[in-house]
Amino acid sequence: MNSGSDILAVLPELLVLVGAIAALLSGSFLPRNRQVVARWIAISALLASAVAAAVGMTTPAGAIFEASFAVDAGSGFARIIIVLATTFVIVLGAGELSGTRRESETYALLLLAALGAMVLSGASDLLILVTGYLLASIPLYALIGMNRTSQAAEAAMKTYLLGALLGITMMLGVAVLYGVGGGTSYRQLEVALTHAPAAAVAVGLVGVLGGLMFKAGGVPGHFWIPDATQAAGTAAAAFLTTVPKIGALIAAYRLVDILPGSIDWPLLVGLLAAASMTLGNFAAFWQDDVRRLLGWSTVSQVGYLLLPVAVAGRAELALPALLLYLSGYAATNLTAFAVVAALPSRRALADYRGVARDHPWLAGALVVSLLGLVGTPPTVVFVGKLTIFTAAWDGGLVWLVIVAVVNTVASLFYYLRWLAPMFSRAPAHPRQPGSKADAPAPVETASERRPRSTGVALVGALAILTMGLASGAIISMAESTLAH
Repeated sequence: MNSGSDILAVLPELLVLVGAIAALLSGSFLPRNRQVVARWIAISALLASAVAAAVGMTTPAGAIFEASFAVDAGSGFARIIIVLATTFVIVLGAGELSGTRRESETYALLLLAALGAMVLSGASDLLILVTGYLLASIPLYALIGMNRTSQAAEAAMKTYLLGALLGITMMLGVAVLYGVGGGTSYRQLEVALTHAPAAAVAVGLVGVLGGLMFKAGGVPGHFWIPDATQAAGTAAAAFLTTVPKIGALIAAYRLVDILPGSIDWPLLVGLLAAASMTLGNFAAFWQDDVRRLLGWSTVSQVGYLLLPVAVAGRAELALPALLLYLSGYAATNLTAFAVVAALPSRRALADYRGVARDHPWLAGALVVSLLGLVGTPPTVVFVGKLTIFTAAWDGGLVWLVIVAVVNTVASLFYYLRWLAPMFSRAPAHPRQPGSKADAPAPVETASERRPRSTGVALVGALAILTMGLASGAIISMAESTLAH
């Protein structure tokens, strides 16, 4: 490709970047009660980026900028999922952010972090991978601390320190791979690493995967997720548990797909998958705060998402399964957060007593989303889990499929702990954060309800079921795009 077509190929990323700058500048000159303009600028840029990404998927796959960035099915699907998920986050958080002092800045940070995830998803060069990591991480630190509470400050500091540590680890891994491979381009490394010392390649891989696991929220880079999810605003929590995963997991897939058979990288990725899903599930068992529960839940979901990564290049269904699961997980997780955003005063599991009676539509959306996260039919995650299990089985990781099935059954316990109180006949008197268990607070007042978030939750629940029914078409589309 020439330079002109290269620039046109990254039009989705450019639109998101322009949207972030425009939202930030417009918010700087608008009064607080008119920051909705910045919101619409951000949403318009994201939707335009989705259209550009969809159009771009009709062109043949290739690599641009001297093969440093891939424009193919993986990056195409990732672009669409990322921008639509970010749009969903902005809409579900509108009630929380509207009229706040940092509204336009939040939209700009969300778009910049989404841009970083898009860069990660298409990176075909180790230096671009590091650039995407930094671009996706730095705005995230600010988003977590935007709440300006002691808990948010602690969570932001923990995220920053862990991100800096694993970022250095990633750069160390990049340096090792560059040293033994003689370059940073994946096209060059795919050939050179076959003749490199296996121990050095393994060290480099561990370093780079460590950084990607921080972005994905999987073991060993998961420690920041529960605290950040609990302390950050609802929009930021929904974003950090969803969007960074998309870029990081596709980046991990691209990386391991070029590795030589001299190192047993499927075993390494499989162990990370087993550790993530098991630790996430067991930690979620004992959570009473709904946000913290969703935080640990997202750690476990990374484990399932790593199954197709562990068989990259060894099973034909691996990449389509990963793309389907990512799209389904994004819709399902964001719907759960939309329900949380619609009921902001209910922070503990016990606070959801009587929700089915007082808010039946929200209760229905929560049932669909939480059972969707388990993987029950007819939700899209159910089909997604079947496809990733099939891919891992075909790739020879039977033991990992068994671990994933056991963890799926076990996860039902803590989701039911949340759902059961909703159908209780006890009065719907949620406790205020920090109050005693026997000190009920009034039911949500009109000013506390967020009808926009309710609408978003219903749309999300409908999307979960619709995507589940259309999952066969999604897989066929992904396979058709890969074939070209």
